[in-house]
Amino acid sequence: MRPAAELEDAQPIAAAEFAGLIERFAPFERAPRLAIAVSGGADSLALALLADDWARAAGGTITALTVDHRLRPDAAAEAAQVAVWLGARGIAHRTLVRHGPTPSGDVQAAARAARYRLLESWCEAQGVLHLLTAHHREDQAETVLLRLARGSGVDGLAGMAAEVEHRACRVLRPLLATPRARLAATLIARGQDWIEDPSNLDPAYARVRLRRAAALLEAEGLSAERLAGTARLLARARVALESAVTARLAEAVWLHPAGFAWLAADRLVAAPDEVALRALAAVIATVSGAPYPPRLEALERLHRDLPHGLGAGRTLGGCRVLPRRGRILVCREAAAVAAPVDAPPDAAVTWDGRFVLRLPAGAPHGLTLGALGVLPEAAQLHADMPAAVRPALPALRDAAGIVAVPHLDYRRKDTAAAAQAALTIAFRPTRPMARSDFTVV
Repeated sequence: MRPAAELEDAQPIAAAEFAGLIERFAPFERAPRLAIAVSGGADSLALALLADDWARAAGGTITALTVDHRLRPDAAAEAAQVAVWLGARGIAHRTLVRHGPTPSGDVQAAARAARYRLLESWCEAQGVLHLLTAHHREDQAETVLLRLARGSGVDGLAGMAAEVEHRACRVLRPLLATPRARLAATLIARGQDWIEDPSNLDPAYARVRLRRAAALLEAEGLSAERLAGTARLLARARVALESAVTARLAEAVWLHPAGFAWLAADRLVAAPDEVALRALAAVIATVSGAPYPPRLEALERLHRDLPHGLGAGRTLGGCRVLPRRGRILVCREAAAVAAPVDAPPDAAVTWDGRFVLRLPAGAPHGLTLGALGVLPEAAQLHADMPAAVRPALPALRDAAGIVAVPHLDYRRKDTAAAAQAALTIAFRPTRPMARSDFTVV
């Protein structure tokens, strides 16, 4: 592939330079195992080659993961080509296939969400703790512009984080401050071809339109370097805000292992508005298991009304917010919980974005995990468990009915399944309440 004009002055990334970039994320295990998201484009292929060099030198290995979204007829052949290229270099490769209907709207966002689900699921199944993506400086600049167009605040304009911790692994972006041209130059220096994704030329996508306008934006001072620099400045502000929110949460919120929270409203509203709003958003997102907090307008109304009482309470973001004897109870809204999921033996099951269950290998088949609803015989247990909390508690069922409700210490005694139900259902929400995972490059 011929180098474009923008590559003429770009320098390849040397192994020692990349080592300095990735070692910012230390510590790694003694023989690190890395998963690399590889589309076949120049950026991700360059990352795979650089990460492979580093991992081998550290006594570890990488596995390149290509997601076939089944959205383009050429995708399977491109994934096979990536496997051939990397296989020739002794690099393990796996293709992960997305199944299901074609997204009906915002195809790129849906594909991105599906891609991360597949990548992280593979990491969890294989016990790989580090997932690397090839986002670079221009990606960061485009992210800032897109979020500016949507009216984002500090969090959005801080751009992408270099490191994000998820339930099964952490996502690392070691190239986030590196210009795109240097990644292509790295492949050219190594004699490695790459694939050009035709969607990168489709003006139907906002990112493509921004790339086409890059020269005009740069002439007005909005270069990728300057936009990425702005993101770094705002990232520092975001980290400072998150620290203040964490401190306020420690003072004003008590989170129960059953997935509900008590809130001291007076301590919360004593904080600056931005800190208090973020703390409220954190509590609701954590209790609901949602990946994102409620809309700002709804949060502002709740924050404004907290000092004056909430009457019969509110419903917000999949939660109930209820006044209780001078405190505020935040619990999951029973009408909003997810449908029951199968709970097979010796498998980890996540339900409602909040709870994780692993049954022992000897547990019976045919069990499901879902919301408790009404259980009269357990209603008298745990008098300290608020009645509003109980319907959304996780319960294990078989064909005969409820087998166990661990948070109420309930076990059914007349079934063999109960003998296998000496279990715990751990509260592991999608978003931790205290977020400290945003890092600055």
